[in-house]
Amino acid sequence: MSPQSQLKTKIAVVDDHELFRKGLIALINMFENTYTVMFEASNGLDFQKKISFNNLPDIALVDINMPGANGFETVGWINKHCPGINVLVISMIEKEETIIRMLKLGVKGYLSKDIEPAELKKAMDAITTHGYYYTDFITGKLIHSILRDNGNDVELSNREREFLQFSCTELTYKEIAEKMFLSPRTIDGYREALFEKLGAKSRTGLALYAVRNGMVTL
Repeated sequence: MSPQSQLKTKIAVVDDHELFRKGLIALINMFENTYTVMFEASNGLDFQKKISFNNLPDIALVDINMPGANGFETVGWINKHCPGINVLVISMIEKEETIIRMLKLGVKGYLSKDIEPAELKKAMDAITTHGYYYTDFITGKLIHSILRDNGNDVELSNREREFLQFSCTELTYKEIAEKMFLSPRTIDGYREALFEKLGAKSRTGLALYAVRNGMVTL
């Protein structure tokens, strides 16, 4: 592998429709000097067979409806065995419960298969840079779901509330530390404490709590 290719963000494509999968790979290959497709898989089981733990992809593009092992099972397996992989779901399913379930599993983005090529690159760029990408389509579904739920009555300090608000932006944790005039280690402490206090497992979970309880408006 050349030094130049080592700098590229590594991608795995998991989709049971070969035509769509090949088209997606061809599109990604057009994003010159940015991304490289490591391998493709027809479902979650195929993904497990082909993955190398010594050379993991940075982002996995995952469909939901697949034989063998579907998207939920695939994301669950990734969370358990290689949690460092960022998952971007690309699916035709737009059901609110499906989207919420995937976000609770910690996926970093959720796109419809009918998106424009530019939005795919935008999503991959955002995940590479910020760690997540949520469209208006996704936030609309989140808000509708959140409005039906009742928030937990949890006692939070003013600094915890401030951190939660920043967590709903595209700022990195390092940038949040700078905004709050705190060290990155202190910010890590806030994050872990809130994970424990709110029962959240990801930044998405923190954002859900903040929106549900009126701390931010999406």
